[in-house]
Amino acid sequence: MPDTEKTEKATNPIAPKGATAAAPVAAPPAEPLETAFDPEEYERLLDMYDVSFRNFAEGEVVRGVVLRVSDSEVIVDVGYKSEGMIPIEEFRDENNQIVVKPGDSVDVLIEKTEDRDGYVVLSKEKAEKMKVWDDVERAYQERRVVVGRVIERVKGGLAVDIGVRAFLPGSQVDVRPVRNLDALKGQELRMRVIKVNKKRGNIVLSRKAVLEEENAERKTQTLETLEEGKVLNGTVKNITEYGAFVDLGGIDGLLHITDMSWGRINHPNEVLNVGDELRVVVLKFDRESERVSLGLKQLQADPWTTATIKYPVSARVKGKVVSLTDYGAFVELEQGVEGLIHVSEMSWSKKVKHPSKLLTVGQEVECQVLGLDQEAHRISLGLKQVEANPWEQLAEKYPIGSKIKGKVRNLTEFGAFVEVEEGIDGLIHISDLSWTKRVKHPSEVLKKGDTVEAVVLNIDAENQRLSLGLKQLATDVWDDYFSHHQAGDIVEGKIVRLTTFGAFVELAEGVEGLVHVSELDEKRIERPEDHFKPGDVFPMKIIKVQEGEKKIGLSIRAVKADEFAQDFKSYRESTVSSERSTLGDVFRAAQAAAAAREKEDEKEEGDEKE
Repeated sequence: MPDTEKTEKATNPIAPKGATAAAPVAAPPAEPLETAFDPEEYERLLDMYDVSFRNFAEGEVVRGVVLRVSDSEVIVDVGYKSEGMIPIEEFRDENNQIVVKPGDSVDVLIEKTEDRDGYVVLSKEKAEKMKVWDDVERAYQERRVVVGRVIERVKGGLAVDIGVRAFLPGSQVDVRPVRNLDALKGQELRMRVIKVNKKRGNIVLSRKAVLEEENAERKTQTLETLEEGKVLNGTVKNITEYGAFVDLGGIDGLLHITDMSWGRINHPNEVLNVGDELRVVVLKFDRESERVSLGLKQLQADPWTTATIKYPVSARVKGKVVSLTDYGAFVELEQGVEGLIHVSEMSWSKKVKHPSKLLTVGQEVECQVLGLDQEAHRISLGLKQVEANPWEQLAEKYPIGSKIKGKVRNLTEFGAFVEVEEGIDGLIHISDLSWTKRVKHPSEVLKKGDTVEAVVLNIDAENQRLSLGLKQLATDVWDDYFSHHQAGDIVEGKIVRLTTFGAFVELAEGVEGLVHVSELDEKRIERPEDHFKPGDVFPMKIIKVQEGEKKIGLSIRAVKADEFAQDFKSYRESTVSSERSTLGDVFRAAQAAAAAREKEDEKEEGDEKE
């Protein structure tokens, strides 16, 4: 330091910072300079003053005191020959509020010991970051847990604020994969530093490592006391379609959907949410595989234990439709107790194709208990049983033999269905359509939509069947024919159909008989179509009558045999007086007469053809 400057400083001692210059006061007469100051002491004091400033180095973090806060900057005294200046933005919080006031102590980083205006250049943010980096490095070396707040989701994981920005990979967020990382935004997490590079500004964190260690400790404690039947507190950790995983303390147990409630649950999220605290009972525990099955409903009374008392067979009950299937509707009678209304028990008269045609989910219904199996937890219910059975009243309305009108609703190969009243159909079988006509399909007689009159033939209320007849409206031609003909009569018939076993013959309109192949001729006939054809008319003898089955057996051969016998008798009577006649002569004469008649018939047949 120059001697002149030292002399200046000696004659003008340094005033405290911020103090104003005092007015000159009269001083005692100065002693000669040589006697006022010891040169060595003066030099020592100047050296100490210079050393105090040289101890501040750029890049160093020091503590200072806030002197003044303005709209744009904060003035901080760090004990240097001049104050430092920091932008006000470094002292604003997330809500843009200034969080510093005069007198506060702050840690700052010395960036420059003096700028062009003579101020020390300081930074609060950089000081904090340097301090944090030091803490992070120590946490990494000592394997300490750090706490940070999730800032945002980034590629591959999460950005976390632990004082400085750090990276938490998605694979290190939890012991199990986390599908929704965005849900963690804003949460504070406990993590461990697994990688740090100050030079590159890179910090990698792991929450999984902390959880695994914590879970291992808790798991050991839980396994020591875990046993079947024990009631524990747990936290819902994850929810699936089939159940929920509950954290019991380092070990997870499965709470199956069927063990959540005695009532119907379509999905576990109807009764549980992730993070819910609940009490559960251990249903099964396999110590080797460490698998735990839990129950929630088992902590409540089973409603089925009193079901037989509450819902006796034949009792009428009310409930709510909770589900519809192709085969019926499930009705909740109380929480945990459901009954099934089978589709066949929904209506006496309507043919219900699907329960949704009559019922809707949530609908309140009254039904009757048809059966109860307490062991299997099943109740059979009936909806139609609470109404009068129209089939039981049908016999009173339409006694057998009475006439009834209805609309043809459907035609099948075996008959026609006629709607007698809403929901009640009667069947006219194909055999009951006509006395005389041989009907191959009901459409030959009836059409869908036709209004017809029919006779009630039979009512089976139990099986819900109504038999009707159309031909019964007219007189039975068979009864009329049987009243005028009997076995042994010679009748005339026309061949209408030929088969391998004989010929069907029309005897009257609507009345047919059968000439068996053995009754067609005295000779054996293999193929009836070679000797007869439809339309041929022959005299024939009735040889069998079955009135109940409406069958008539006929024979052409028998007529010829009767004629031969008659010829034989006539000839014998004419020759009875002749002693020389022998039996052979008589037989030959009868044959000749029969042959003559046959030739005469053939001649007449030929004339008809011409």
